[in-house]
Amino acid sequence: MSKGRFFGVGVGPGDPELITVKALRILGKCPVVAAPRTRSGEMLALDIARGALDLTDKEILPIEFTMERDASKRAESYRIAADAIAKQLDAGRDVAMVNLGDVSIFATVCYLIAELAERGYACEMVPGVTSFSAIGSRLGISLTEMNAPLHIIPASAKGLDKALDLPGSLVLMKSASQLDEVMAALEARGMLHRAKLVSNCGLPDELVIEDLSEGAELAKSAGYFTTIVITGE
Repeated sequence: MSKGRFFGVGVGPGDPELITVKALRILGKCPVVAAPRTRSGEMLALDIARGALDLTDKEILPIEFTMERDASKRAESYRIAADAIAKQLDAGRDVAMVNLGDVSIFATVCYLIAELAERGYACEMVPGVTSFSAIGSRLGISLTEMNAPLHIIPASAKGLDKALDLPGSLVLMKSASQLDEVMAALEARGMLHRAKLVSNCGLPDELVIEDLSEGAELAKSAGYFTTIVITGE
């Protein structure tokens, strides 16, 4: 029996209409759909996919990842997840794992692909619309200019102060957990008026703040999937 193939499938940031035609085709043909699940039981990427495609005939394989900072604990959770997926692949069944946004941008599925590929399984990445691309469109702004660069930075990264001094536009991803620090750094530089915040882009509880100098208090209600965009002067 030939082994199944593993697909990492980007489903976009939230709006099911942003899922690509290829992603729908892959999800439609795979008998098993793996989906990250939070401790509370939420499977957001799966919910987005279900908004675009009937998955009632699929076997849903919940995948749980630890949020521990300890790299060894995270690696162990990847191995456990890979074991569960490998059982399906060994049975000759293709598995598609849904992933928020794009599979090459801060995507957990990449760790699973590396683990499974090392074990000899065939893997494929299916790109999706990135959160910051959707956010740029939601705000009605261009994230780039002719000679100005675009910087994609996790807000929790070391050296954020230096990053804020970079030219061009900045996208600070995963900003919710560092919101107070980011807001303070922006205020200290007089950059709050250039900063925009979008939380849960494309989802029912979407929050959009066009000017953080006026929406600082409202920003405190931002959810986990929060991105700050800082445009040039």
